[in-house]
Amino acid sequence: MSDETFIAQSNFFESKNKEYKDMNLGIDRMSLAINSMGDPCKKMPAIHIAGTNGKGSIAAFINSVLSLANIKTGVTTSPHLVDWVERICINKTPISKEEFQSLSLSLSPIAKKYSLTPFEYVIAIAFKYFTLKEVELLILEVGLGGRLDATTAHKYRPIIAFGAIGLDHCEYLGNSLEKVAIEKAAIITTNSTVVTATQHNIVRKVLVETAKRKRAVIHWVDPLPSDWELGLSGVIQKENAAVAKGVVESLKNIGWNISERQLREGLCLTKWPGRLQTTKWEGMPIVVDGAHNPHAAKQLSIERDAWTDQESGIIWILGIQIRKDIIGILRKLIREKDLAWIVPVPGQQSWSKDQILSFCPKYKDQIKEALSVEEVLSTLKKQYRWPSPPPVISGSLYLIGDLFQRKVLKS
Repeated sequence: MSDETFIAQSNFFESKNKEYKDMNLGIDRMSLAINSMGDPCKKMPAIHIAGTNGKGSIAAFINSVLSLANIKTGVTTSPHLVDWVERICINKTPISKEEFQSLSLSLSPIAKKYSLTPFEYVIAIAFKYFTLKEVELLILEVGLGGRLDATTAHKYRPIIAFGAIGLDHCEYLGNSLEKVAIEKAAIITTNSTVVTATQHNIVRKVLVETAKRKRAVIHWVDPLPSDWELGLSGVIQKENAAVAKGVVESLKNIGWNISERQLREGLCLTKWPGRLQTTKWEGMPIVVDGAHNPHAAKQLSIERDAWTDQESGIIWILGIQIRKDIIGILRKLIREKDLAWIVPVPGQQSWSKDQILSFCPKYKDQIKEALSVEEVLSTLKKQYRWPSPPPVISGSLYLIGDLFQRKVLKS
């Protein structure tokens, strides 16, 4: 079956852009849909992961450890890089296209009856799939926010994890850090175990108050020390891995004991494409990172400080969706000797050079524009030598996913 046929048979999954175009937060529809499906996964405990950045990395770390420990785990993540099936895995194996198609067709009447959004539809498919495959444990990554996210419709969530919380998706979650934190903290369940990275004082206050009200126990974790080897690059991954470690250790509360050897090895073997990943284009090194908000851009800026010769300037290739905080992102990323090429994100409304300069005229000597990433890379290749540090492609996971899908980049 071709990708075209597969996608055409379920018009909910036409494009990545459709996910936000049809955004309609609220768990009532999802709860009714789950009930009409016979409450799949009802008895399966879930690790629920929220945060502004790092959710996917935390999920990947936990999944790697649980896979090594032979615990059959159903995992939902978002967004995907190349294919919707990446969002539904059992341990490290994605659902097959054929099974995804079959379940999407069988659940189509329910999706239509309750007007499920594309994201909700995927979660419904995941719950049905995990039930059919009799998984033991769930890892549910929040799609957006928390309180009204489809994953929150699953009631049995004894372990809650938080990556760093900052401002993003303000059009849905509120325009202050406190409002965003309240939306995310709402996933904390009664008597649950909460594991969280260090948070801004405003966020910390919200989490503490919510946990107290829910009689939940919070474990605040510090970044892992240097003697823990991780499969993911970057300073921030020490923090994400610490959250994952805390979650894995908390599993003893619901019947699973995982050794430190399995924990260390699982964290070391973790893979999560598109996040501070070194790839190649025609044999030349390229760094890709899906930083798509100021919080993530700040972290990427911190990472660059460890790169050799970075003070001489970085060449950025940035594709950023129009709904993103372009000013905040550029302020975190662009330094005096840097150059930024602005490219469109395929299938998305994106910032252009002229739009950016109308808000940020100070970058007029540092910003260029191209129709594609390949155009920029071809231009760079014609220079005397390839840039060092390598060019960095960032601003959108959709942009990076498109490059991998078309095999422009090779890992």
